[in-house]
Amino acid sequence: MTVDLKTISLKPQRQTFTNVSQRIGADKAPSRYQEATLGMQPDANFHYRPTWAPEFEIFDPARTAVKMKDWYAFKDPRQFYYGNWTMTRARQQDAMESNFDFVETRGLIAALPEAVRESALKLLVPLRHVAWGSNMNNSSICAYGYGTAITAPCSFHAMDQLGIAQYLTRFGLMLADPEYLDTAKAAWLHNPEWQPLRHLVEDSFVLEDWFEMYTAQNFVLDGLLYPLVYGAIVDDHFAMQGGSAVAMVSVFMTECYEESAKWVDAQIKVAAAESPENKKRVSDWTRAWRDRVVAALVPVGAIALGDKAASVVDQMLTQFNARAAKLGLTL
Repeated sequence: MTVDLKTISLKPQRQTFTNVSQRIGADKAPSRYQEATLGMQPDANFHYRPTWAPEFEIFDPARTAVKMKDWYAFKDPRQFYYGNWTMTRARQQDAMESNFDFVETRGLIAALPEAVRESALKLLVPLRHVAWGSNMNNSSICAYGYGTAITAPCSFHAMDQLGIAQYLTRFGLMLADPEYLDTAKAAWLHNPEWQPLRHLVEDSFVLEDWFEMYTAQNFVLDGLLYPLVYGAIVDDHFAMQGGSAVAMVSVFMTECYEESAKWVDAQIKVAAAESPENKKRVSDWTRAWRDRVVAALVPVGAIALGDKAASVVDQMLTQFNARAAKLGLTL
């Protein structure tokens, strides 16, 4: 018996789904990010308007003053969709577990200078409430925003912020008894140095324009707070005083900010470049929230930096202004 083996090539009839091919071309094979993002925003066949806001559809581009011809212009330079985002965070979680184990097994927490230990506790543990606020805001953007290209990454960012809050809680439990979490909460609620920042965070909860919320939270607040706290204070100030262990258990915060800043910058730049009206509106939002954030961060920075806090915050402000100008904003 003779058996003939032949190789044949089967050309697929379609490369992808219609909602994706309409944007990239019918003959082009899409990436997984494109298939998970393009054309996924519901925009028709809504059965009812929300009873709490009947002037809007359930998904409505009119919920923000920012106007876009194409809401899929907000592309994520990280190309994150659920699959590769979870794999990326899993690798980072493994690295953080190794860092925590290293610090704990070698007694690096016990070796911290008392001044660094006290400053780190007073500064970092209350910040878990700020991270939780970011989780709330990004969840709200995901719920009320328009365009999967920007709302889907906001859902990932919301969970990143929840993870940061959990790491800060774990850090507090390493340095102090569990009761200190209540002490830090009381400081967040009542201590004078925290009230401007707390006021700002709570005001952000009730913003009606979701793109203003995106600008205030992800661009302005994070853009000033993370370089100050995890850069100037944790990586520089604490490390110079023998507190490198604090930096080791804060690596995720630094990495997450550096990565997400590229995504945030891309969205702000696209919105500002769309029209002069968008540019003015985003610039106005940025300027207003920037001034409030700067005033709120000076007393917070003073917890660790003392009288030097104002000058360090000014340095962060200079860097932020340069970043905003590079994105096309006028401050």
